[in-house]
Amino acid sequence: MANDDFDAIYTARILELAADIPRLGRLAAPDASASVRSPICGSKVTIDLRLSDGRVADFAHDVRACALGQAASSLMARHIVGAAPEALIALRETVRRMLKENGPPPAGEWAEFAVLEPVRDLPSRHAATLLTFDAVAEALGKIDALRRRAEAAAGTDR
Repeated sequence: MANDDFDAIYTARILELAADIPRLGRLAAPDASASVRSPICGSKVTIDLRLSDGRVADFAHDVRACALGQAASSLMARHIVGAAPEALIALRETVRRMLKENGPPPAGEWAEFAVLEPVRDLPSRHAATLLTFDAVAEALGKIDALRRRAEAAAGTDR
């Protein structure tokens, strides 16, 4: 990677985010957990989620990733509590399109995630950058599956 590429990707803000990751650790009683690993670089993110009233009530994560994975996880931890699952799934898709399809960066309440936009020029770094988004989506999927099973079981009890 040329020095200019390095400077474009590893901005001061990316390095600040990677150095200051909130909500590190694990939740004692999460509604769901998910671990996602990048086969390319070996980075891994494990997240725990708790929902209440249809929104994220608590979040924790164990981040074993490069600076880009750390920065993305740091951003997620700063913005996830209070978010609706649908918004988080949409955020994941927006970031994926931004990186892989030259889509626009996130806007509105998610605008800070645009700091990841320069990563689009380094496809080998996409997987590590998307780890936290993929782990959150997987955990939300588990929670939704549990909810559906509970609703189906409640329906058969009637």
